[in-house]
Amino acid sequence: MISETTKARFAKEVAKYPAEQKQSAVMACLAIVQQEQGFVSTDSEAEIASYLGMPAMAVHEVTTFYNMYNQRPVGKYKLNVCTNLPCQLRDGSKALKHLEQKLGIAMGQTTADGLFTLQQSECLGACADSPVMLVNDRTMCSFMSNDKLDQLIDGLKKAEAQ
Repeated sequence: MISETTKARFAKEVAKYPAEQKQSAVMACLAIVQQEQGFVSTDSEAEIASYLGMPAMAVHEVTTFYNMYNQRPVGKYKLNVCTNLPCQLRDGSKALKHLEQKLGIAMGQTTADGLFTLQQSECLGACADSPVMLVNDRTMCSFMSNDKLDQLIDGLKKAEAQ
C-alpha cells in the first residue's frame, strides 16, 4: 500500500525528531499519504502506525481530529465553510446553504462530476473576515457573500472547462 518512495519521505520527517519521539512525525506522514493518494485510508493509518511504532488508534485519532485529512476520496476542490459561532453570526450558515443549493449537494457530499466536496469546518481563525472558507486546505476566502461564492464556483468550473 505505502511505497518505498513514500517511506523514504517518512524517514526525512522522522529524522527531524529525536529517535524516541519519532511519533511526532505522525501529522507529516498523514499529509504525505494524503498528498500521494488523495485521502488517508484506515489501511494507510495502520501502515503509518506500524512505521512510527504507535497504536493504529492513535493515528486514527489524529486523522479524525483534523478536518484537513480526508478519510475518503474528495472532489478536486474541497470547500470548507466555517460554521463556528462568529461566522454563523455573520452568515456562515447562509453561505453553506447557498453552496449546497448552487452545487446541488448537501454538506459532506461530492458533486457527481467529482469537482467539489462541501464540508463545514470549525474556526479558521479569521472571524473578523467572516463568513470565511478554506479551499483545498490552503486558500482562505474571506467575506464570502453569495455573489463572491458564485464567482468562486463559476471561476473554478470555467478553469476546468479550459
